[in-house]
Amino acid sequence: MLSDPLVLGRRVLFAAATTMEADCLLAAARADGPAARLPEWELIPVDSAWDLVITGVGKSCAAGAVARTLDPARHAGAVSFGICGTLAESAAGLGEVIAATACIFADEGLLTPEGFTDCAAMGFGPGDFEGMAVPTESPWVEALARAGAEPGVIATVSTCSGTDALAREVARRTGARAEAMEGAAVALAAHRLGLACGEVRAVSNTTGNRAAQRWDLPAARQALTAVLARLRGA
Repeated sequence: MLSDPLVLGRRVLFAAATTMEADCLLAAARADGPAARLPEWELIPVDSAWDLVITGVGKSCAAGAVARTLDPARHAGAVSFGICGTLAESAAGLGEVIAATACIFADEGLLTPEGFTDCAAMGFGPGDFEGMAVPTESPWVEALARAGAEPGVIATVSTCSGTDALAREVARRTGARAEAMEGAAVALAAHRLGLACGEVRAVSNTTGNRAAQRWDLPAARQALTAVLARLRGA
């Protein structure tokens, strides 16, 4: 379990952007009631090892909600979870679950006619680590992998890739397998507080040309719930 003894008796804060994603955790933990009844930016105990916060969509909401609810005396760290878009051109990965080996800020920087320069290269890195990739906790990645997630880099974007050109650029720039909108912000908040961080997401859609995207949200939700349930019982 992502609890004792891995995190020495402290709880784990799971952060979801939406109630739809939060429902996957509640279902995995067999908690009563849908997330639609729960408030955002509030600490929600789920069971003896897990807490939940529903943040709202995007980096600002995620960082603010996690910074408000993550308590070093109570928590070992925070895990961002939910759905994501695959950066691969094939739709074969729909329903795959990815455990982030790093959560990378994909579009924080300067865009000029000569190309993109990220904040770290400009001398304004987000933390005491190299570049724009917040490192995740290796034992947590391993625990998620045992629960059925595939390790890989996940990019955090402000603008989702609704064109082929942008999807290719995010993949090239970051080396990520998928993109979402909160993971690096959650990870950075935890890292800044001296706590562990992680991210786990199920692929719900392809990226690229919006009109040609393929979606399977039910499969993504089912796969994420299954991984979280195995994690809870591991």
